[in-house]
Amino acid sequence: MSSFLSSDDGSAHQHESELRNALTKYWGFEEFLPLQLESMNAVMNDRDSLCVFPTGGGKSLCFQAPAICKDGLGVVVSPLISLMKDQVDSLRACGVNAACLNSTLSGEERRIVKEQIQSGLQTLIYIAPEMLLKDSTLAFLNSTKLSFIAIDEAHCVSEWGHDFRPEYRKLRILKDRYPNIAIHAYTATATEQVRQDIAQQLALSSPEILVASVDRPNLTYKIRRRQRGIDQIVEVLNNHRGESGIIYCISRKDVESTSNTLNTLGFATLPYHAGLDSNTRKHNQDRFLRDEVDIIVATVAFGMGIDKSNVRYVIHASMPKSLEGYQQESGRAGRDGLDAECWMFFNTGDFMTWKRLVEHSESQQSIDGAIRSLEAISRFCNDVECRHVALAAYFGEQLESKTCDACDVCLDQIELVDEPLVLAQKIVSCVYRVDQGFGGDYVSKVLSGSREKRILNNGHDQLSTFGLLNSDNQNDIRTWLEQLISQGFLARAGEYNVIKITDKGNQLLKGNAAPKLTKAVAIQKATSSSKDISWEGVDRGLFERLREVRKGEAADRDVPAFVVFSDASLRDMARRRPSTSVEFRAVHGVGDQKLIEYGETFVSAIIEYCS
Repeated sequence: MSSFLSSDDGSAHQHESELRNALTKYWGFEEFLPLQLESMNAVMNDRDSLCVFPTGGGKSLCFQAPAICKDGLGVVVSPLISLMKDQVDSLRACGVNAACLNSTLSGEERRIVKEQIQSGLQTLIYIAPEMLLKDSTLAFLNSTKLSFIAIDEAHCVSEWGHDFRPEYRKLRILKDRYPNIAIHAYTATATEQVRQDIAQQLALSSPEILVASVDRPNLTYKIRRRQRGIDQIVEVLNNHRGESGIIYCISRKDVESTSNTLNTLGFATLPYHAGLDSNTRKHNQDRFLRDEVDIIVATVAFGMGIDKSNVRYVIHASMPKSLEGYQQESGRAGRDGLDAECWMFFNTGDFMTWKRLVEHSESQQSIDGAIRSLEAISRFCNDVECRHVALAAYFGEQLESKTCDACDVCLDQIELVDEPLVLAQKIVSCVYRVDQGFGGDYVSKVLSGSREKRILNNGHDQLSTFGLLNSDNQNDIRTWLEQLISQGFLARAGEYNVIKITDKGNQLLKGNAAPKLTKAVAIQKATSSSKDISWEGVDRGLFERLREVRKGEAADRDVPAFVVFSDASLRDMARRRPSTSVEFRAVHGVGDQKLIEYGETFVSAIIEYCS
């Protein structure tokens, strides 16, 4: 996507050599990802910045690499205490001095960390906003040489964002307390409105604003109407045996029932939601991060900042409440850049469920915004255009190609009905016959010929459109009605979401419009794709053996498996089959420290396997 740059063109490569050396030495990466260098240069040049990079786009490196190259302490504000340890462990595994300050540390542990900071032994410190804003913490940092302040998950600053956190709003004080220290904000999801709000609320001074493409070509989006409940989820899981995945549900009750049912069917899953005590949540999350269990079933309480790189699929068992949320949650798949699948199973009841939940929000402004977000994701679910194009368009990006090889629409897994105009005219005519005074479920029942008491009492069994689609499944009728709403032929109106005919719908009745309506299709078994070149030349047996080695090394060090190596690194090992330390150092993701820590163990395993 375009980047909104306002610095001199000549500064783009000012520190490139120094940063590239750090990238190679500590992380084993040879090249920058799109806009990473520009973002790092903003940090190196002490210029405020706001960076919107997709999940897996390398946001963290944008402040981690410069921290190594600059004098002083880099401060990273992170919203979730439970994830700081993983982030710090990952840095230490690469040979970077890092620590965290949060409420889980004992007084003695906090004292040691502060002494290390004062002695210049720490490069980066991760800290929760609540602790950072304490007078004692601010005073301590005043006595420390700071290199910059990075605010991760910066969308939490904005009331217009999908995960607003009031404590983040208070971070504005940082500009007053440290006027000479640059502040850098990072997020994976932010519309133009949210970006402006973040910059304003943090009082950023003429910030460098960098917006990378939101598109994730390695993700394949597939959306189906939810018709067979758990059976549809099971079909996806059967295509991903032995791989890590996340299943999102709306409610805690749905999380528990889904997890329990899958466990009885032979899948190893654990639940995660805010109703569980903190120890259980942490235990379940840690087991998932350490590859001790493949599947986590969760509400949206799970996931922010999760660095697990080898998630091969994300399933939404129901429609999320916004496209911002969907982008974040589905984006937790394929963070290593390898192919991953994102499934969503939805029905019209999801819209009403979320609507009831958001109507308990504090302000009418937030309710109105949430309803608009629900309408946007409902259109996304029901549209029949390329999913990548539609998702990018929502965030203001226009992709060059209107088709992809990575969604159900472009893979021809969406089957269109044969005579959509005739079918649509029957549905719109029924809306007209019931005087545009009822909701979608009611209209669908009239069309299917339901003899429900309310329909009989209203005399709608006498309408010419009654039972007009009695040979079709009522769920299919409801889907078609929603597709007509998403395509602008019908619209919801009023407190009770009655269905109205738009001007475009009137044109349809006259035969002057062309809707697109789909048939229900089954989930296909996983097949090899020409797109999935990430397995090219990989010895799969060796890859599985290396996964076992990684799991053992992670357990010995009490860290998540991805902290040792990502799937992308393991595949590169299984492709190259390095037999010496020099060859192993050339593997993707192997830096100097990881060569020392793991080189002998992994090379020995490779030699043993190959012999």
